[in-house]
Amino acid sequence: MVNAPASNSFLTLDQLNEKESFYPLKVLVCEKCFLVQIDEYKAAGEIFDSNYAYFSSYSRSWLAHCENYVDLVTKRFNITSASKVVELASNDGYLLQFFKGRNIPHLGIEPTRGTAEVAVSKGIKTIIRFFGESCAKDIIKEEGKADLIAANNVLGHVPDINDFVKGTKALLSEKGVMTAEFPHLLQLMKFNQFDTIYHEHFSYFSLTAIFRIFKENGLRIFDVEEIPTHGGSLRIYVDHGHTHGVEKSVADLLEREKSLGMMSLDYYKSFQEAANKIKYQFLTFLIDARTSKKRVIAYGAAAKGNTLLNYCGVKQDLIEFVVDASPHKQGKFLPASHIPVVSEKSIRDSKPDYVVILPWNLKSEITEQLSYIRDWGGKFVIAIPELAIL
Repeated sequence: MVNAPASNSFLTLDQLNEKESFYPLKVLVCEKCFLVQIDEYKAAGEIFDSNYAYFSSYSRSWLAHCENYVDLVTKRFNITSASKVVELASNDGYLLQFFKGRNIPHLGIEPTRGTAEVAVSKGIKTIIRFFGESCAKDIIKEEGKADLIAANNVLGHVPDINDFVKGTKALLSEKGVMTAEFPHLLQLMKFNQFDTIYHEHFSYFSLTAIFRIFKENGLRIFDVEEIPTHGGSLRIYVDHGHTHGVEKSVADLLEREKSLGMMSLDYYKSFQEAANKIKYQFLTFLIDARTSKKRVIAYGAAAKGNTLLNYCGVKQDLIEFVVDASPHKQGKFLPASHIPVVSEKSIRDSKPDYVVILPWNLKSEITEQLSYIRDWGGKFVIAIPELAIL
């Protein structure tokens, strides 16, 4: 367990001397349903406020993933200009822009004003509100029901998951389909992805746990895909229970989770030790590099990076600065560590010996983008699933 501020609570220069709020970051496992959660120390409304700094459109690989998704679902479920698509947690319009480009009616639901306003500037109709059953009923009155509901990387952000799923059931048309993507707990455990645990992620799902949640709220998962995003995610396909046949993929993955021991508390007992091992490896590397007068910077001011840095107690004496492509983060400082966030120009100016890739799930994209560091002998570093110098 570590005490840390919310991972996307970036600071301005004026805030560096002000008091920061720290909250315990502790993971709990239910011994009955094996849902993995953290305690809700900071309310969702305080985390996802007008200063929320995560904008989805700054990763080329993520945008390509979303465009491929739109191509897939429009063909598979015959989504046309006569259909209605709703995205829950639509952020800056990163996904709905591809439906818009196909002239498919769409609506975004997004609680953070800053990201929603960017979506609106793209011509994407967006309601600024947290989603749940009450919100769904209001949308139905104004917009009607949805033939396709998309929910990418939002289920884990919801403190009241049952209210969210009830809202989904209400909003989904009789023959409609919901898809949801979320990091798979199996991959988190297998590859020591403890840095994906932070205060805006309330829940961490196996298929077994999420299957039960949807079933108890009157919806059915009829298909599941394992996809590579965010270090290994699931995409589930959901209906009211009478439109699509259940694919073999569902039973197969439920059985695999059971056979791996995910329905036993013993499965989770080695997690702390694995996280500590990564911490020791990473700190040893940073200290050795700095005592050898090597310049170390980081790339990607990601929430997962803040979990890693704060768990390891890393400050600016070990990592000089972090580069991020998002102008919404540049000029600010990471929570707790107070490492400054700058533009990519600083890499060329400083010619660091090592670039630590904090969003390791974008390793291929980032190493290609920054391949020029090889010109002066620079190397890339990742800490998870274990320390590696690339």
